[in-house]
Amino acid sequence: MNKDERIEDGHLISKKDLLARYGISYGALYRWKRKGLIPEEWFIKRSTVTGQETFFPYKLVCERIELIQSQKEDVLLDELAHRLNKEEKSNRSLLLRTEFGDKSFRLKDIKGICLENGSGKTHDVTQEIMALIARLDESDN
Repeated sequence: MNKDERIEDGHLISKKDLLARYGISYGALYRWKRKGLIPEEWFIKRSTVTGQETFFPYKLVCERIELIQSQKEDVLLDELAHRLNKEEKSNRSLLLRTEFGDKSFRLKDIKGICLENGSGKTHDVTQEIMALIARLDESDN
């Protein structure tokens, strides 16, 4: 199961319904996207009978908009984006895919990552994996 399938297997809400439900403008929604308050991957494009529309994972986006609306008077949007980004990074995980299914491990819980050659000899690849994650973080910013 890829990331899009995990997001999309829940209920979706259209952009039109989302804007109406929370009384927010198109401009506010896309400003929040630019600031990193709403992740790019939550903007799901779908073909419909009226053309292409944007949908969002219902639970994730509703919780996020409610959080933004509840805190926007007390906290600068840039500060809120920074805090959310930090939380999301601390919740990142390493996903192992096997023929038996997927297993996810939170990065902050991983003590080491080793490869075994089949005869009991192991090679620690923790530093290489963490360096790759750091490079990915830099390219995301």
